[in-house]
Amino acid sequence: MKKMIAALAAFGAAGVIASGSAMAASTLDTVKSRGEVTCGVNNGLPGFALPDDKGHWTGIDVDICRAVAAAVFGDAKKVKFVPLNAKERFTALQSGEIDVLSRNTTWTQTRDASLGLIFAGVNYYDGQGFMVKKELGVSSAKELNGASICIQSGTTTELNLADYFRANAMTYSPVVFDTSDQTVQGFAGGRCDVLTSDQSQLYALRIKLEDPKSAIVLPEVISKEPLGPMVRQGDDQWLNIVRWSLFAQLNAEELGVTSANADEVKAGTDQNVKRLLGTEGEMGKQLGLGNDWAYAIVKQVGNYGEMFERNIGKGSPLEIERGLNALWNKGGIQYAPPIR
Repeated sequence: MKKMIAALAAFGAAGVIASGSAMAASTLDTVKSRGEVTCGVNNGLPGFALPDDKGHWTGIDVDICRAVAAAVFGDAKKVKFVPLNAKERFTALQSGEIDVLSRNTTWTQTRDASLGLIFAGVNYYDGQGFMVKKELGVSSAKELNGASICIQSGTTTELNLADYFRANAMTYSPVVFDTSDQTVQGFAGGRCDVLTSDQSQLYALRIKLEDPKSAIVLPEVISKEPLGPMVRQGDDQWLNIVRWSLFAQLNAEELGVTSANADEVKAGTDQNVKRLLGTEGEMGKQLGLGNDWAYAIVKQVGNYGEMFERNIGKGSPLEIERGLNALWNKGGIQYAPPIR
């Protein structure tokens, strides 16, 4: 079965590469004609992409989709969310089922260079960690020799895990699941001693436990996991639209422009703000969009800091510190080129 999946994936990638220009060159026109952006998201990860009982999606990856819709249509609601598991995500984008993949996906060379896809930026700097039951009394990943470890298949975490245990001369028994929900259920049900994933996911999955305080996230971070949205290769205009939708949110935070004060500062004299919000220059036209593209993003979705805080930051159940995801001038590494 693994060989068959690999063959299908290779066929899909090759087909997309061969026909990429013809199919991807019209993504913006296709999206406009359809009247909505189709966006692939996680099928249920608190803080990143999660529907409520009425089908309303929330999360930082969800908001990336809404930012693109706001840029294209001036209406952040014009998005169709397509829930995907880790195995389905790349094929869905390659085949044209979705226009954007915004699903806690790690930017790697292999994914950039071999799938016919390309990353548009990083909306969350993450790293792989470990969650264990508090009753085990473990305080460090170096104490996990011989542990059984729950892991989601089709992710970069499988390779990172093997590398880490090999480097530290330790052994482990993998317990593999297809989805993050199955993984946390396996952990809660005693199928494994440890759950490994990106640290942000560990905090998100922990709140799904019956008693979240029964588990702890160990301090070690064993990998770099820059997460961000992807598009198909061969359509530079669409790549720029998705990339600069994220950059607009980062620039807005840096300039102090928020959803609450956008109208007020729009009428001010700061040239950087005027370019961002479309009252000076033709920055939107360069992308094939209206000049108020970034104004619509900030007004309807918020700047990067607003998006972070309400979904995964201190204003959310996850309560994750900004850390590396603070702006470059506030101790972090989030940095966007200027809009000018």
